[in-house]
Amino acid sequence: MVTMVTDASAQFALSLALKDVHLALQAAGDARFASAGAWLLPRALSALRRTHPAITVLTREGSTPALVRALRAGTLDVALLASAPPFRAPDTETPALELHTLAERSLRIAVPASHPLARAEFIDLADLRGQHWIAGPGDEQAMGVWPGLDERPEIAHTARDWLAKLHLVGAGCGITTAPATLAAAAPAGVRILPVRGGPAEQRRILLARLPRPLPEPVARLTAALRTAVIETGAPA
Repeated sequence: MVTMVTDASAQFALSLALKDVHLALQAAGDARFASAGAWLLPRALSALRRTHPAITVLTREGSTPALVRALRAGTLDVALLASAPPFRAPDTETPALELHTLAERSLRIAVPASHPLARAEFIDLADLRGQHWIAGPGDEQAMGVWPGLDERPEIAHTARDWLAKLHLVGAGCGITTAPATLAAAAPAGVRILPVRGGPAEQRRILLARLPRPLPEPVARLTAALRTAVIETGAPA
C-alpha cells in the first residue's frame, strides 16, 4: 500500500503496503505553489488506473514538516514537495533525503479579466504597487502576495484554499499569486499572467524519498507522476 500526502505547496507522500498506494497531499493553502493537486495528480492517477488497475491510491492532507517526519519514520515512502528559492533541503537530518525535481514553473499573478492589469499579456512589476491582495490567513498571509513587493501589501481578503482565492479574484475582489500551471484550471473571469521587471520567481515540485530502493507500486506511481509532468506541457 502506498500513501501520498499533499500540502498547500503541492506536496505528496507515499507509503507501501501490498498493492495499495496511500497518497498524502500537503494542505492546499499555499498560493506560492498550490497547483499539483489541480493539474499533476489527476492526470497521473488516471493514467495509473488505466495501466495498473491493481494499484489503489488513497489521499490525505498534511503539512510539510509532518510529511518529512513521516518519511523519516518509514510510514511514507515518497513525498512530492513544493520548493521556493533558495531551494533548501526540507530538513537537515541524516541520511539526507533524495530530492528529484519533477517540474519547475514560474509564479504568476491571477487578476480579474476586467482588471486593467489583464489588458496585456504580462504585468509590469511596478504596476503591482497599490493593488488589493487576496492572501493566506494568519502566518500564511505572505502566501498570495508577490514576493519582494516594495510596500506593505493591502490585504483585502484571506483564504487558505487556492481555488477560493481564484474565485475571489474572479469576483473582482483583488489579485493573488498563482503558479503558471494553474492557468488551464482558472475559473471563468480570471487571467493568470507573468510578471516582468523583477527577478524571476520560480517554484519547484520535488520528488523526495529516503535513499533506498522503491517498492514496485511506489515506483509505478512516481513514474506516472513524471509522465504527467511531461504530458501536460505546462508553461514554464
